[in-house]
Amino acid sequence: MRFFLVAGEPSGDALGAALMAGLKTLVPGVTFEGVGGPLMQAEGLSSRFPMEELSVMGIWEVLPRYRALKRRIAETAAAVAASGPDALITIDSPDFCLRVAHAARARRPKLRTIHYVAPSVWAWRPGRAVKMAPDIDHVLALLPFEPPYMQAAGIGCDFVGHPVVAAPRATAAEAAAFRETHMIGADQPLVLCLPGSRRSEVARLGARFDEALMRLRDREPALRVVLPTVQGVAGMVRAMAARWPVAPIVVETAADKRAAFAAADLALAASGTVSLELAASRVPMVIAYDVAWLSRPIFRMLLRVDTVTLVNLVSKTRAVPEFIGADCRPGPIAAALSHLLEDASARAEQLAAMDLTMQQLGEGGEPPGLRAARAVLAAL
Repeated sequence: MRFFLVAGEPSGDALGAALMAGLKTLVPGVTFEGVGGPLMQAEGLSSRFPMEELSVMGIWEVLPRYRALKRRIAETAAAVAASGPDALITIDSPDFCLRVAHAARARRPKLRTIHYVAPSVWAWRPGRAVKMAPDIDHVLALLPFEPPYMQAAGIGCDFVGHPVVAAPRATAAEAAAFRETHMIGADQPLVLCLPGSRRSEVARLGARFDEALMRLRDREPALRVVLPTVQGVAGMVRAMAARWPVAPIVVETAADKRAAFAAADLALAASGTVSLELAASRVPMVIAYDVAWLSRPIFRMLLRVDTVTLVNLVSKTRAVPEFIGADCRPGPIAAALSHLLEDASARAEQLAAMDLTMQQLGEGGEPPGLRAARAVLAAL
């Protein structure tokens, strides 16, 4: 069997790699081509161009790169049509991936198409499910409440579990070693700073996160900060961190990131999948996010939920405080971090929500990558 996969950002790269590993387990000799990052490449994909070109989000952020993205859509669709795979599997990044599926199916009407990660129609733009139905045969959903939204639009859909439940986690010994290596005392609060995996996110949130943590440090002078980063924005993050008045510990490897998560007392993070990664490691968190100011009224008008934090949505609580759009300001963020650090009951409430979230996402069951591979084969 041959599959053409397209991923557009690091989270999609991780999903694609796990799916590829699952397919290799179930279908010996399966081959892959398409677009992906380092994790998918490690599973045998030769990416047609750097995945980082696609890691952009927001209406005004996309505009300067519109022509380049449009050209990549056409190139990718042509490659799919020329390849004639058993299926095109697009992974997240719907603004790019669904356009590729549409263009590829226009060239090959009988092409089988599967989209991994249901678009968040429960949050905004509910019409997307109906709009994608002519181009997508089946959807693999990460969240347990998503299949009915897809099925109502006439698209097959399986909940396959969230990959965060199967991700490796550091041991207590590795967490202690991380603190010792970086000379962080047992009584020193350790905060994770996670401003996002896209360049636009880091540019927009970095300075605000730094100021919020500086204000928190005024209340907690012994505070230490760890800034994990990913390939694609690592250089930008290191350059940004070098300008901060008190330099954070920047970690880039997966092992260091896991150890930092295990060692942390608290986190300030951008909205997105990282909130589930923190929940898996049981790290209390504050979520903050913003888009370009011209995009704010559009997103506010389209948003259909009162929280964008996945832990809150899956657990059906509002345990995690969030500061979105115009509310994404250093002062309130710092106050929320301080409250969470000082209030044991607030931390306990979050931990209970995290436990429930992980249970709902499939913790302890079959790895999601393997479940997703079975769903792909069943859909074909």
